[in-house]
Amino acid sequence: MNNRKEPLIHISKRGELPWYKGWLVRGCAVLLALITCAAVTMLVTGENPISIYATIWSGSFGSPRRAWVLFQNIAILLCVSLAVTPAFRMRFWNIGGEGQMLVGGLATTACMICLRDVLPNWGVILCMIVASIIAGAVWGGLPAFFKARWGTNETLFTLMMNYIATQLVAFFIIVWEVPKGAGKIGIINQQSEIGWLPVIAGQKYLLNILVVGAICLAMYVYLNFSKHGYEIAVVGESERTARYVGIKVEKVIVRTMLLSGGLCGVAGMLLVGGTDHTLTTTITAGRGFTAVMVSWLAKFNPIWMVLTSFLIVFLQRGAGEISTSFGLDQSFSDILTGIILFFIIGSEFFINYKINFRHAARKEA
Repeated sequence: MNNRKEPLIHISKRGELPWYKGWLVRGCAVLLALITCAAVTMLVTGENPISIYATIWSGSFGSPRRAWVLFQNIAILLCVSLAVTPAFRMRFWNIGGEGQMLVGGLATTACMICLRDVLPNWGVILCMIVASIIAGAVWGGLPAFFKARWGTNETLFTLMMNYIATQLVAFFIIVWEVPKGAGKIGIINQQSEIGWLPVIAGQKYLLNILVVGAICLAMYVYLNFSKHGYEIAVVGESERTARYVGIKVEKVIVRTMLLSGGLCGVAGMLLVGGTDHTLTTTITAGRGFTAVMVSWLAKFNPIWMVLTSFLIVFLQRGAGEISTSFGLDQSFSDILTGIILFFIIGSEFFINYKINFRHAARKEA
């Protein structure tokens, strides 16, 4: 009788899986995502799955340039993911990566335009670095200050700051537009290349990749082996416990968000000064929001974020290549990207929970 009252399916919390089993589940989710994308594309275009998978691969590794662009996109996404991770470990939900990147890019653009006739190239680049870090730190520090002082909701506050940053960038684009009435800045300092980050070994994107690699290692050490990293972890576990052991929670919140915003500002600087050499309201391409997923999927581990960033960027570029190669519009690429992200995010459910089915009632003798 008791069994009849139990639900057919019961979901329970799963114990922590070994890391290799967790990534095995994620790998299966990626495989299912690829199969689903191939099936959807095959239904729409009539192409065979082999050509679809070849197109996905070609989108990232079809030529040396595509491979470099892939690694550049991974680097920028990884940079923003690393930036928001300290805040997330502290249970401060920084959804403002987009805005912090934009103001970092805006500060970089201001230095490139306003200082090009005042300082030598190395001086402009130094000012770009400092200005982008300060701008991003201020943009991240404001929500942290209000959270620490008055307990405001950091999710809404950081989200609101994204819209303000977007409008600020839109305003200054009109101020600096070239030519007047164009509604865009164009390539900044195209002739003189003042403020352009240096090219290493003939590769335009290599410096960005090396900088983000260094940030990744530094963040791993900072979070796992420094006093600040320990305080962040304790505050994230319990603010009451943190206060009991003498940690100044408000100070940790503000300090961590200054770091988070500053690194987002660096990402904006790398985009404007290192690759695009211009500024638009869409230059971030949604990376500030995607970074939330990258950080969460990697369990806030900077090393695992490298793999997570690679998976997401590789699959997104593959979806875009499918859309282009088969003559479909951008909306189809967005559909495929949505399918991919659905499977990747959904895999976390099976990592954290298990499904139990009700056993059939045993017949009494």
